[in-house]
Amino acid sequence: MGVVIRSALWGAAVGTVLVGGLAALVDAAYPSDRPSSAFVTVLAIMVFGVTFGGLPGGLVGMGIGFIRRSLQRPAMPRIAYPPIPQQPYDMWSELVERCAESTRRVAAAVQTVPKSPAKDWLQRISEQLTKELDDVRGIAQLGRALGAVDRQHPVYQRLLKAAHDFKAFENEVGRVALQMFDHPELDAARTHLEVLEKQLPQLST
Repeated sequence: MGVVIRSALWGAAVGTVLVGGLAALVDAAYPSDRPSSAFVTVLAIMVFGVTFGGLPGGLVGMGIGFIRRSLQRPAMPRIAYPPIPQQPYDMWSELVERCAESTRRVAAAVQTVPKSPAKDWLQRISEQLTKELDDVRGIAQLGRALGAVDRQHPVYQRLLKAAHDFKAFENEVGRVALQMFDHPELDAARTHLEVLEKQLPQLST
């Protein structure tokens, strides 16, 4: 039987008993001069109790039942998303972040150059640098896999050299970008762009 029905029946029963009992007390306190049988008196008290106690009590009990049912309703389970794996910040992460910072600054510097075929060339060089950054991350993963903690380890030294090369390349891009503000023509920037392009394969070695 549902919570609402049980609460309504309990409310009706309690209301009937209370009002019926009160009617019985009043009848006993103020007896009528007109004779009547006990059966008629009890029946009248019961009808009075059901009408003025049972029905209102049932309505009140039903309201309480709805409240109880809503409180007992199980809450919707919260979706548990798998935790996002985070890379531990270690000596490898420090060097990778240095390379990533240089990559971001190179890309930002390229955007400041006036639009021209020379800028398009410089943009392609910047995109190639982003691919070199993936190689740097691979070197760091190798160091972690080997459990290397010595900064003299060959893998760490290679990654350290890459970080230095990224920084040097960043400075060179800044110098070329500054020259391209005054001479954005492709012929004027060609030599500098060729030098930059030749430096790219050496960054992650």
